[in-house]
Amino acid sequence: MITFTLCLLALIIGYFTYGKLVERIFKPDNRQTPALVHPDGVDYMVLPTWKIFMIQFLNIAGVGPIFGAIMGAMFGTASYLWIVLGSIFAGAVHDYFSGMLSLRNDGESLPEIVGRYLGKSTKQIMRAFTVILMMLVGAVFVASPAGLLAKLTPESLDVTFWIIVIFVYYILATLLPIDKIIGKVYPLFAIALIFMALGLLTMLYVNAPELPELWDTLENTHPHAETTPIFPMMFITIACGAISGFHATQSPLMARCMRSERHGRPIFYGAMITEGIVALIWATVATYFFHENGMGISDASVVVFDISKEWLGTVGSILAILGVVAAPITSGDTAFRSARLIVADFLNFEQKSMKSRLYICVPIFFLASGLLLYSLRDADGFQVIWRYFAWANQTLAVFTLWTITVWLVQEKKGYSFLVTFLPALFMTTVCATYICIAPEGFGIGKNLIPILSPVFLIIAALWFYFWYTRHKAHS
Repeated sequence: MITFTLCLLALIIGYFTYGKLVERIFKPDNRQTPALVHPDGVDYMVLPTWKIFMIQFLNIAGVGPIFGAIMGAMFGTASYLWIVLGSIFAGAVHDYFSGMLSLRNDGESLPEIVGRYLGKSTKQIMRAFTVILMMLVGAVFVASPAGLLAKLTPESLDVTFWIIVIFVYYILATLLPIDKIIGKVYPLFAIALIFMALGLLTMLYVNAPELPELWDTLENTHPHAETTPIFPMMFITIACGAISGFHATQSPLMARCMRSERHGRPIFYGAMITEGIVALIWATVATYFFHENGMGISDASVVVFDISKEWLGTVGSILAILGVVAAPITSGDTAFRSARLIVADFLNFEQKSMKSRLYICVPIFFLASGLLLYSLRDADGFQVIWRYFAWANQTLAVFTLWTITVWLVQEKKGYSFLVTFLPALFMTTVCATYICIAPEGFGIGKNLIPILSPVFLIIAALWFYFWYTRHKAHS
C-alpha cells in the first residue's frame, strides 16, 4: 500500500506542478472561444465548466482505465509506474494540447488539426484512420457494459437485449444536440463512476491488503510472460489509463463548449489525471485479486463483479458496477458523435439540421453494426477487434504528439517542444515494435525486440532532427 499511496500523491502533485508548466508553455489568454463565436445550438454552445469536466472525463474514460488497468496489473508493479508517469508526462500533456489547439482553431476535429501541421496527405490518412477507430470504439464499447448489465438484471434481459438498448442510445446521443442527452445524463453517470472510485479507494485503506511494492520487484508476472513481454505489450494494454489517442478525438467536442481558454488545464489535463487515478485504483484492486485468486481468471468483467460485491456489498456493488458500465457507454456515444463531426468537417456539411446529420450517421451506424456483429460472433472476433483497436488507439496518440511537437517548434521559443517530443519518440517506438512482434501484426517474435526498438527510436529521432534543422534554416 505504500507504493499505491506514493503513486496517488504523485498524480495529484503532477497536476499542480507539471500541469502548470504545460499551461505556461501554451499561454491561454482571453480571446473568444468557438462556443461564443459560432453558437449553433447543436455542437457549439457554452456549458458550465464543471459539466464540461464531467463530460470530458466520461468521454475519455471508456473501459481503458478499468479493464485495461486490470489486464495491465498482470504485468506486475511496472504497471504502477506506467500509469503514473504516462498520465503526468504523456497522456495529460497530449490531452491538454490537443484540446487547446482545437480551441484555438475554431473547434476543429483532430484530422483537420493534424493536417495543419503535418500536411494534407497526412490529413487525408487521419480522416479515414480516425473514423475507423471511432467505429471500432463504438463496437468494442458495447459488449462489455451489456455483459455487466445482464448480470444485474433478470435472465429475460440478456446480453442481446442490453446491446440493442445501448446501441439505440448511441444513435440518439449522436444525432441530438449535445445538451439534450449528453449534457443531462452525464452528471448522473459521473456520480456513479466517482462513487465506484471513491468506494474502492476507501476499501483499499480499510482492508489494507498486503501488496507487492515497487522496490520488491519489477519482474514480469504475466501468466504468459514468455510471449508477452512488458515492452511493448504493457504500454498497449494500459492505454486510456496512461495515454490514449482516442482522447484527442474527444477534446474538440468540449473545446466547442468552453467559455474561456483558462479553463483548459482543469478540463483537459485534470480529466486525464483523474482517469489515471481510476486506473491506479483498479490496477491495485486487480493486484489484490490476482494475489488471492491467481491469474487463472483473465476476464476483467469477472474481477470487477467479484471485487465490487466482496468489498462494497450488494447495494454498493450495484452502484459501483453501474459506474463501470457508464465509462464505456459514455465513450461509445461520443465516439460516434466525433465520427459524425469529422465526416461533416471533411464534406463541409452543416450540422444544424437533422437531415444533414442523418446523411452522415446512417452509413456510419450501418458499418458499425457490421463490426459489432463480427465482434459478437465468437470470443475470437471480439479479441481481434480489441487488439486492433488498442494498437490503432496508441498509433493515433503518436500522430497527435508529433503534431503538437511541430506546433511547439513553430510557435514557441526554446526547447519547450521537448514536453511532447520525448513522449512522441517513446510511443513511436512502442507502436512500431508492437505491430512487428504481435500476432495480429507481422508476428516476427519477441526475440528481435532489442534490435527493432533502437532502430525505430533512431529513425524517428533522425526524421525529427532533419525536419527541425530544415525548419530552423528556413525561419
